[in-house]
This record gives sequence, structure tokens and C-alpha cells, in this order.
Amino acid sequence: MEGDLQMGYAELLLIGLGLSMDAFAAAVCKGLEMRSINKTNIVLIAVFFGGFQALMPLIGWLAGIQFEEYINSIERWIAFILLLIIGIKMIVEAYKNDDICHIQDKLDIKEIIMLAVATSIDALAVGITFAFLEVNILTAVSIIGLITFLLSISGIVIGIRFGAKYKNKAEFFGGVILIMIGIKILLTVN
Repeated sequence: MEGDLQMGYAELLLIGLGLSMDAFAAAVCKGLEMRSINKTNIVLIAVFFGGFQALMPLIGWLAGIQFEEYINSIERWIAFILLLIIGIKMIVEAYKNDDICHIQDKLDIKEIIMLAVATSIDALAVGITFAFLEVNILTAVSIIGLITFLLSISGIVIGIRFGAKYKNKAEFFGGVILIMIGIKILLTVN
């Protein structure tokens, strides 16, 4: 189940940071919608964002290990291309000026679930790359989920206090991190 390419804690932390930037941006927007800090709502939103961000790479990994034996010879390229595509997508989205934030007073659980799924789709693709790398999937999804949980809390608080000023910078930063990890994987020689 594990490929020849080893991924350490530093890479997992960076991937967790990169993947969590969409959730962070969405959390900033949720913070903008809140009139004041409501600890229960903040934790609930962060649990959904972190939970889905951890679940999606696990699903991707489970799908990826089904095909590992067929594509072992090109695993580096697959990991690189997937991370490159996701990173470029995040950078492009950072420059779009679409305002996804809208003010509302109550917490809509259906909306939170949809946001959590939407912001974690990239993590599904990263999970597929984990199938071709030497990575402990439980450690990886735990790190990704925890980082997303913590950054979601931070994003909500920033949204409440400072507004949407950091949303685009977070998405750009996340995209650059994923591209850099993809390049590192491609250039790694065994």
C-alpha cells in the first residue's frame, strides 16, 4: 500500500496548511456573518471543516490504493500533477473577486456541511496521492483535520474582528505550498 516516496511530518504539516486555506477563507466569511463570538457555533463550524478535511483524504487514499499496482511507475508524476492542479486552482481563486460572504444571524447547518464538503474536495485528490507515497494515512488525516480545525477557529475569529481582508492571501499561500510539495515529490530521487 505504500510507495517508494516517503513523506515526513514536515510535508504533512505543510499539506495540512495548504489544504486548510480554503476552509480558513470560508471560516473568515462565516466570522463576517456573526455579530459576536459564539463559542458553540465556532467549535461546531471548526468540527465540520476539520472533520471533512480529514475524511476526504482518507476516502481518496482508499480509492487510490485500489489502483496502486497499476501505476507505480508513474506515481511521482501523478502526485505532482494533482498537487499542481490543486495549487493552481487555489491561486486562481485567490485572484477572483467573487464575494462569497453574506451577512446572516443564524447558523445554517446545511450550509456549513456544504461549505465543509466544498472546501475539502481538494483533500480528496491529495488523498489519492497518499496512496502512492510512503505515508501513515491515520497520521496524515489527523494532522490535516487538526490543522483545519484550528485554522477554522482562527478564521472565524479573524472574520468577526477584521473582515475578509485575509481570505485571498490564505488561498494564494495554500496553493503555493501545494505546488512546492508537488515539485519536491517530482524531484525526489530514490
